[in-house]
Amino acid sequence: MRVANKSVYDAVKYNLGSIYEELNKANEIATTGKRINNLSDDPVGLTQSLNIRSTLSSIEQMGRNISHGNSWLTASESALTNVQNIISDTKALCVQMASGTTGSDQRASAAESVQNMLDEIVSLANTDVAGNYIFAGSKTDTIPFGQNGTYIGDNNPFTIKISQNSTFEIGSDGQAVFGTVFNTLVDLKAALQGNDVSGIQDAMDKLDTHFDDISGKISDVGSKMNRMEIKDRIYQDLNFSNTERLSKIEDADIAEAIMNVKAAELTYQAALASSSKVMTLTLVDYLK
Repeated sequence: MRVANKSVYDAVKYNLGSIYEELNKANEIATTGKRINNLSDDPVGLTQSLNIRSTLSSIEQMGRNISHGNSWLTASESALTNVQNIISDTKALCVQMASGTTGSDQRASAAESVQNMLDEIVSLANTDVAGNYIFAGSKTDTIPFGQNGTYIGDNNPFTIKISQNSTFEIGSDGQAVFGTVFNTLVDLKAALQGNDVSGIQDAMDKLDTHFDDISGKISDVGSKMNRMEIKDRIYQDLNFSNTERLSKIEDADIAEAIMNVKAAELTYQAALASSSKVMTLTLVDYLK
């Protein structure tokens, strides 16, 4: 049976189109380094890839939260350590001022030193990280303490999300941390100004308590930093393992991809050569 010329040309056109499509696909894989570039390439693999990418996005967000939390905890530890040092210096001043050999003029002068210490602790209590106040409770955009030590924040420590189902306190209720310290320093200043030795001794006892309380808070911050470090390592491991899984699903073997391109090129060239022998007219006439 005679085969019409147009049927021959249609078959040639179809075959060349199919081979060229394979060549284009092989070239796309080699160029992008990915074996999945479209949904049709591997629907199941693409679904897995999207799920892993969602997981990686969540891991990256948790990592940013932990980094942010570490900044807050580091700033808290530094501020509290400095407050503890000031308390220690104030205690030493009290010991000196409670001595029977110290006169009223010296105590009145020491009252100014206590005011300076009070101002310094207020400044430390107003420590911020990138404009966010770490001792203001959840009101992180508000300066927590006025110059006289009045608390303006709230009693809800600021938290961050460190997993899908849990949060973690990185801020503090400033009133709980510093409130009684300010009261003690105000009372001490008044006792020094009034030459009240009993009041000075009372302040000494309270300063010992404050020193121990701040020590406990520093230890608590240290424990939180350790937990954050553990969490960070866990997320780094998860990021690595999921990135590796994603690579196995998406990435192409470059050497193999290049070989496939070369093979597709040879196939296409051979098809062109073969087609030219079976056509009495040029292919271009029938492809227009």
